[in-house]
Amino acid sequence: MSTAAADLRTIATTWVDLNDALGAPTVLGGFGRGLSAYLAATNAIDAEELEARGHRAAALRLLERDPAQLGDRPIPIRLQVYATMRTVEAALVGCASAVAEHVQRPPMAMPAPRRAAYARTRAERLVWEDHARRVQAAQDDAADPRRWKWTGATPSAPYTALWLLARVTGAPGPFRPLQAAQHRHITAVAAEARHRIEQALDTGAETAELARPCPDCGGTIKVYGGAGTSPLANCAQCGGVWSELGAVA
Repeated sequence: MSTAAADLRTIATTWVDLNDALGAPTVLGGFGRGLSAYLAATNAIDAEELEARGHRAAALRLLERDPAQLGDRPIPIRLQVYATMRTVEAALVGCASAVAEHVQRPPMAMPAPRRAAYARTRAERLVWEDHARRVQAAQDDAADPRRWKWTGATPSAPYTALWLLARVTGAPGPFRPLQAAQHRHITAVAAEARHRIEQALDTGAETAELARPCPDCGGTIKVYGGAGTSPLANCAQCGGVWSELGAVA
């Protein structure tokens, strides 16, 4: 399976997890979050920076559920997850629309209309039957559900991901084969979409380099985490290791 195909399948199958995560509380032990307080105490992260992060988080919570709203207030949602869903959805739809312009075959031309007349001979009846078949074929081709076309509501991300997957895998339909440029476009969009989803769900392995140096030797500190594991910080110069519980011997 190609990288694009694997990424598109993952997007389609994990979308329900994003929906579930919309109303879930923020994971306090997510990537890098649990280390912030400890590293701040050791001056690896400035205390003012940590306080600013707290103010930003409080502002986001106010946006999630504004007490000034009238009527029944909705269940608070996680804005990061919501923003991820909208960004991924827009990117996939834009990609599918651009790809369809190049690979989707125009509908079959409708045959010229014929004047109604009584078929007096077998040959005339065969002509009328052939005309009816061509009209039906043109109508069916234009209405083919595999075509990329939509009005009103934007197609869902899972539907769009599966439509792109069908193009990548060469599924039958009113389409020409993908060219290299379209395949590269789909690959790039799918990879970025999957990365964003994994970040939102904390299911992908992550590495981040801190701006502040190691408090012991001044070296560079990197934080490793995600994919369901507790984050760890490590100094590349002195080898110091920190977890959410403090320094690791």
